[in-house]
Amino acid sequence: MEGANLSDANLTNSYFSSSFIGVNGFGSPAESKYSMMQRMTTSSSSPSLLNDGAKNFSHSSHDTVNSPTSSLFSDFGALSISQRRKTPNPTASEFIPKGTPRMTTMAQSTVPAFPSTMFPHPALSSSTAAALAPGMSLSAGSSPLHSPKITPHTSPAPRRRSHTPNPANYMGPNSASDPASHIIQKETVGGTTYFYTDNTPAPMAGMVFPSYHIYPPTAPHVAYMQPKANAPSFFMVDELRQELINRHLITMAQIDHSENPDVPSEVDSYHSLFPLEPLPPPNRMQKTSNFSYITSCYKAVNSKDDLPYCLRRIHGFRLVNTKCMMLVDMWKKIQHSNSVTLREVFTTKAFGDHSLVFSYDFHAGAETMYSRHFNDPTADSYFTKRKWGQHEPPPPRQHAGLLPESLIWAYIVQLTSALRTIHTAGLACRVMDPSKILVTGKTRLRVNCVGVFDVLTFDSSQTNHLALMPQYQQADLVSLGKVVLALACNSLAGIQRENLQKAMELVSINYSSDLKNLILYLLTEQSRMRSVNDIMPMIGARFYTQLDASQMRNDVIEEDLAKEVQNGRLFRLLAKLGTINERPEFQKDPTWSETGDRYLLKLFRDHLFHQVAEAGTPWIDLSHIVSCLNKLDAGVPEKISLVSRDEKSVLVVTYSDLKRCFESTFQELQGAASGSL
Repeated sequence: MEGANLSDANLTNSYFSSSFIGVNGFGSPAESKYSMMQRMTTSSSSPSLLNDGAKNFSHSSHDTVNSPTSSLFSDFGALSISQRRKTPNPTASEFIPKGTPRMTTMAQSTVPAFPSTMFPHPALSSSTAAALAPGMSLSAGSSPLHSPKITPHTSPAPRRRSHTPNPANYMGPNSASDPASHIIQKETVGGTTYFYTDNTPAPMAGMVFPSYHIYPPTAPHVAYMQPKANAPSFFMVDELRQELINRHLITMAQIDHSENPDVPSEVDSYHSLFPLEPLPPPNRMQKTSNFSYITSCYKAVNSKDDLPYCLRRIHGFRLVNTKCMMLVDMWKKIQHSNSVTLREVFTTKAFGDHSLVFSYDFHAGAETMYSRHFNDPTADSYFTKRKWGQHEPPPPRQHAGLLPESLIWAYIVQLTSALRTIHTAGLACRVMDPSKILVTGKTRLRVNCVGVFDVLTFDSSQTNHLALMPQYQQADLVSLGKVVLALACNSLAGIQRENLQKAMELVSINYSSDLKNLILYLLTEQSRMRSVNDIMPMIGARFYTQLDASQMRNDVIEEDLAKEVQNGRLFRLLAKLGTINERPEFQKDPTWSETGDRYLLKLFRDHLFHQVAEAGTPWIDLSHIVSCLNKLDAGVPEKISLVSRDEKSVLVVTYSDLKRCFESTFQELQGAASGSL
């Protein structure tokens, strides 16, 4: 459907951002059935539409603000009514505001902010709804089961503190100086009534909103940011979609235990283990160069919270002293966007030996910096010693064998940010190595395996276990310099001692002096203790470049999210419609789906999906389907013609009639499913 030819006019006027009201229906008031229905008999009717396009809204013909069928009121009821935070004194018997404006209610206001239909609670009368202030929650009782010192979550206070703007605030007149425009509202918490002044301006009488959900166009700052597609789309870009699908696939992957009997089905409180690294044969296992122990990595699900985690297993390690858990507790407190958080450390015999397991947050689809940038054996050819008579190849250039400098600075900003947080907490990373740095997406870095060295090399004979941390922090800076130099050379051979001079010459030729000075500062021994903060002036204004890139990326992702935000609501509408149409039998009535309200919904299903062109060929237009579903959800008074399959009957109904039939029918099914009927 995404590749179908879409009408530009319908694409522009076919969606409006709102939220799905609920599973049981839409909350519209009861009206007389089929108030605008006409029945005609014809033999040559065409299944063409009557006023089916995106209809221009006219305020004189239909007042959407006061429409009882509009679902926008439920959305506005959840919006913030005031931007100013007002915290009542819970110990005072009464809260008296500083100003002395007049007491008023919604019934005394000349221009009501919202009609009474914004409160669709069936047990409330119109007088009760009219006496409430704008945004008051009817679900908040006079004596909630909360402490009187805490505002209940059902009260309007959270909405007053919300930063989500109310559209009325931008449309209303500026009457803050008028004392008559101030409304004293009241709120009851734990049996105590508090009063506060609501300075929200009343909306203008001429406010006009769409009567149903319409897709807004792409924001201009995003539209001009990226290459334009051939046509607008209801869905996110394929690249982001594929990345998310791959992450979901990896998260849900499982192993066949019949082919992998060595992997236990459960380890401590974790189950569904899945190897993230290939397991070598037992007779060929080699100790890693980082930890001097055999290690393996698994994805597993914690049975306590049903969330996926990454388990790093240290083979054949017996933990003899639990004092090291003090350092583990310090690592647990570190939360940073460029560091993989350590959750817990435990010992186990589930693998057949004494193993130590580190549990980290799982980031699906991540790969190491080593596999991303240093997995090409031909990249080391520039540093390989030549035999006698062989000519030395020309040095690689930026964008022609070397990484762009902007990417290297992006990595530097992220790695130094992680080191700054770790060092401030009094710890040391000790794993600043390309094989222990994860890359997700295009440029997002996370330092992995933190805390492992602190447990493996823990010395119980020392009284102060943090005494060596300053030395380890200095080693972190040297390791950071090696990582940056390897990235600049695009080769791990460049950080070897015999190749350092050649590597620095390569950096001087291809990159800026700032990058060269940063590498020299990190790799050169200093007479004083260095700090990661010393690198900040060398990075300089490049921080702003990375901040700008991050915010632009956030704008693009938010725009993609806006395309998908209403798809769940439309899917629920289709799911509810599918439970009604073509039901073989209900309450022992085989003709239930073909009679009464269900017959209208059947014809609407044909109107929605089974349109044909003049030549009889299928007419498929995604914008038509989305527009009709949005009009059904809102219950607009627009008329449509529903043609029977034999083309002998045409029913002219409104979307509000269809919505009423839709709600009552689904509630009937739901009542039978719950046993209330």
